[in-house]
Amino acid sequence: MKVLVGFSRIFVGILFLISGFIKLNDPLGFSYKLQEYFSEGVLNLEFLIPFALLLSVFIVVFEVIVGIMLLIGYLPKFTVWSLLLMIGFFTFLTFYSAYFNKVTDCGCFGDAMPLTPWQSFTKDVILLIFILILFVGRKYINPIFPVTSHKWIIFVSFSACLAFAYHVLMHLPAIDFRAYKEGVNINEGMQVPEGAPEAKFEYQWKFELNGEEEIITTTGDYPKVSADFNFISVETKMLEEGYIPPIHDFAIEKDNVDHTADFLKKDKLIMLIMYNLSKSEIEGLQGLSDVVNKAKANGYEVIALTASIGDAIQKVKANHNINVDFYTCDETALKTIIRSNPGIVKLNKGTIIQKLHWNDKDDLKL
Repeated sequence: MKVLVGFSRIFVGILFLISGFIKLNDPLGFSYKLQEYFSEGVLNLEFLIPFALLLSVFIVVFEVIVGIMLLIGYLPKFTVWSLLLMIGFFTFLTFYSAYFNKVTDCGCFGDAMPLTPWQSFTKDVILLIFILILFVGRKYINPIFPVTSHKWIIFVSFSACLAFAYHVLMHLPAIDFRAYKEGVNINEGMQVPEGAPEAKFEYQWKFELNGEEEIITTTGDYPKVSADFNFISVETKMLEEGYIPPIHDFAIEKDNVDHTADFLKKDKLIMLIMYNLSKSEIEGLQGLSDVVNKAKANGYEVIALTASIGDAIQKVKANHNINVDFYTCDETALKTIIRSNPGIVKLNKGTIIQKLHWNDKDDLKL
């Protein structure tokens, strides 16, 4: 038991540290995942959505601190109870998501290691077993440093976590694990390699024949039936997921016209990213006119991308003197491109050269 507890202690502690740090690197991204869980179609806890970012920071900092406490052997009873309650909740959450197909990626390891719902549930079950071992054998969790130093270790770790979280929120994640990181060519990221596996579907065709329902299953074409069969509906089920390119939801559109290919050919392009104008930070919007003027003076074409439409665009342009054309893009894609609202992205022929939080607009290299 002593050896088993020792191994479990290292395994669980390191895993919590890795998982916590990855999310601490991008607390805004984790808050988007929490909003997905809180939505009406999942847990129906929409009253928590406004607090998603605060909860995100609290959860990831607590996750890191508990991992450190386990490794150094500080307050073992409190630590194992915290681990048990956390993993119990997350195991339920991942099972619920997987069984009812509610959330396709749990966000356990952020964008660094996307997991399917069932992979997430399996991971949590394995963790639960190791944490139960720790719970039963907690008397073997002995401190590895003098007890008097534990409080200082936790205090310094907690302060460092909060400082790091504040830094990445005021700027951008220190490490970018997303498909839109600097150096990536968006055109190449949208390509499907030759010979890549295709998705396979099953179609259940419902017909009415002589007053009774008949269901015919195929994997593609409309079934060959006689004229006596009256079509009612069809249900589609994915049997096997095909290859999905890293970038698959990016499009620059205006008035139902796709301008993506044209803009990704530009040598000098600045994109102002504002996924939702009603949620854009006012202080950030106020400084964009200077960015636009400087970029245009240096020969750059400047456009704005948003998921907002109509009067919201005209209001922002007028109030903040943003003299650029606005184009629409998927909100999730814009959130993924940059963790800033507004944010600044510089491209050269579709390659992302520089990404900046609005706080760092003066660092834009033109």
